[in-house]
Amino acid sequence: MPSQIPVSVVVAGSERTVEQGTTAGDLFADDRQVVVARVAGELRDLAHVLQDGDVLEPVLVTEDEGLAVLRHSCAHVLAQAVQQAFPEAKLGIGPPIRDGFYYDFDVAEPFTPDDLKALERSMQKIINSGQTFARREVSDEQARQELADEPYKLELIGLKGGAADDAAEGASVEVGGSQLTIYDNLDRTGEVVWGDLCRGPHVPTTKLIANGFKLMRSAAAYWRGSEKNPQLQRIYGTAWATKDDLKAYLERLAEAERRDHRRLGAEMDLFSFPEEVGPGLPVFHPKGAILRRTMEDYVWQAHVKAGFSYVTTPHLSKEGLFHTSGHLPYYADGMMPPLDDDGQAYRIKAMNCPMHNLIYRSQQRSYRDLPLRYFEFGTVYRNEKSGVLQGLTRVRMITQDDSHSYVTKEQAPGEIKHLLDFVLGLLRDFGLDDYYLELSTRDETGEKKDKFIGSDEQWAEATAVLEQVAVESGIELVADPGGAAYYGPKISVQARDAIGRSWQMSTIQYDFNQPERFGLEYSAADGSRQQPVMIHSAKFGAIERFMGVLIEHYAGMFPPWLAPVQVVGVPVAEDFDDYLRDVEGQLRAEGIRVELDLSDDRFPKKIRNASRSKAPFILIAGGEDREAGAVSFRYRDGSQKNGVPVADAVAEITAAVRSRVQV
Repeated sequence: MPSQIPVSVVVAGSERTVEQGTTAGDLFADDRQVVVARVAGELRDLAHVLQDGDVLEPVLVTEDEGLAVLRHSCAHVLAQAVQQAFPEAKLGIGPPIRDGFYYDFDVAEPFTPDDLKALERSMQKIINSGQTFARREVSDEQARQELADEPYKLELIGLKGGAADDAAEGASVEVGGSQLTIYDNLDRTGEVVWGDLCRGPHVPTTKLIANGFKLMRSAAAYWRGSEKNPQLQRIYGTAWATKDDLKAYLERLAEAERRDHRRLGAEMDLFSFPEEVGPGLPVFHPKGAILRRTMEDYVWQAHVKAGFSYVTTPHLSKEGLFHTSGHLPYYADGMMPPLDDDGQAYRIKAMNCPMHNLIYRSQQRSYRDLPLRYFEFGTVYRNEKSGVLQGLTRVRMITQDDSHSYVTKEQAPGEIKHLLDFVLGLLRDFGLDDYYLELSTRDETGEKKDKFIGSDEQWAEATAVLEQVAVESGIELVADPGGAAYYGPKISVQARDAIGRSWQMSTIQYDFNQPERFGLEYSAADGSRQQPVMIHSAKFGAIERFMGVLIEHYAGMFPPWLAPVQVVGVPVAEDFDDYLRDVEGQLRAEGIRVELDLSDDRFPKKIRNASRSKAPFILIAGGEDREAGAVSFRYRDGSQKNGVPVADAVAEITAAVRSRVQV
């Protein structure tokens, strides 16, 4: 029987008095959507016994935090099923990730698709049995004794604390806190049937996972992400609040696969990654190069209109430049190895800003010169690991529409607003009109704090300026603690594509460090020498990545102004080839990109081929069209418009291109 001594708590903003011994689960027993509680800002199991003064909020399984807990619990069920089927399997790490979870195992043989099906069946039995998760605090020594047969868990014990994720991806879900805990899985009789080192929290019962989960695939993964360590087998899964949510997710995945820019890039003959060149280094074929040049022309004109001056800088530099900028001390792993030139070390550049600083420093500057804005299409090279490369969206060759604004402190808010308006206008023109902002700040605690240079006052001032502009924009703002660059905070624009996925696109960064490191100055109105603020911005971010996102956003069906081929002409028979050549000439005179299918294929096959090209306009010409001085339109949705006078057809196509109409 619980004691009658009352405990005062605040539940969802309302003060309540409950009996001692009451748990968070007791308060939310009527709502099965509640899977954990947030107590004093931290997630707790529903078994958490309330203490006097606790402030708690329910967390629903449909919320991001609730889903993460559900997925982490599902990862435990997977690990239990694996050790049932493969008793010698050793456990690695099993964190929740975006849209799912994974767990790493040391097993004798890689998992097969049949293994995954069998494991799913075992997991369903465990879930249906209604096991509960029981949290238990243990000392380091107790944990070592209980986990003596788990070498990877023993290693994690030594990583305990705030730096766990620095030492091993996903480790914070197991040993991220100062207190080690083990979660036991209990059957209906209360007997322990399995357990795992884990920080928690977990859902109160496996039954909440129900049948909204699926194992997706397996892959090799090095322990702690290093090729020097043993190679483990990673099983990826997904879990959702309901089976309907799972079904919707799988449908989104199927749609994403249909839109995969790597597949469409090959089908549309846009780009390739020849083995002879190397991983992460794309070559652009004629149609891909046209698309890229169209993007570059657009952003060139936009920068000139926005008051930027175009500059160009070399692809490599003496190594000392990147020591001055701080990139080598803080970003060496992301740069390509040094090149030796008779004892002088050079580096292929991974960023453009150090050279822009040298252009600024080449002359005396006055406050009257500011804002001073530079931009270039600067191709930089990053030493990305081959395992993370992914088509155009993660490459080693990155062409940035890179710009740097040098301003006074007083001008900084206005310049950031100017850049944000520029970015949003660009995204809208490219058909991305659903977005939110993310404010990336430095990590204020733990070892990560040492990765950021500058004083507390400088960071506070810079962050406040960015936050003010972001809030005043009225756009949704999300915090990203610890996500800043080493030299200053940033705003990034996160755009949602046609199927709801978020992509980090443009960034705007406030830099108070590089002007100091390079000794940049300007003459102020009172004659004193002052240090400018440097604002970094990349509108595309990277042209390669932006192109990959656009291909998937449009599923290859670009709006007319962007389409590599804007018109495909298809004669009904060879007799009409010359007639369509004349139409082609009129369109080319207006700057329209046209292809004619003059092959020996039969007309129906030509139409199918033209449709697969994803060109916005297919023009057909037969006997009636020629007699009337007309053409027939066939659009991408399958609709058709017949007998359009050639002059009107040319006007329709050129108007669509020049007005940048969307799909």
